Amino acid sequence: RADKRFMLKAVDIDPKALAYASEELRGDKDVVLAALRNSVLAFRYASKQLRADKRFMLKAVDIDPKALAYASEELRGDKDVVLAALRNSVLAFRYASKQLRADKRF
Repeated sequence: RADKRFMLKAVDIDPKALAYASEELRGDKDVVLAALRNSVLAFRYASKQLRADKRFMLKAVDIDPKALAYASEELRGDKDVVLAALRNSVLAFRYASKQLRADKRF
């Protein structure tokens, strides 16, 4: 649960293994990105701190734009993060905040 090398291998085999990682490893950027590369569904187990970290979320939506669905509400309304997701898939727009979706200038 708390061994980073073990967890990197585990999420490579089954990304849902992130659910059983220690809180520290669910907040580890390397571990969470490794899980995300295999399945966006594993991203729901990432720490709230990571899901609210703009630099991290920019990397995450570059790997899988659907990661935007798991971002903090603030970042789902952040134009930079949403645009980064949209560069990979226009379908990611449905995960943007309600306010951003209603912004006609966006």
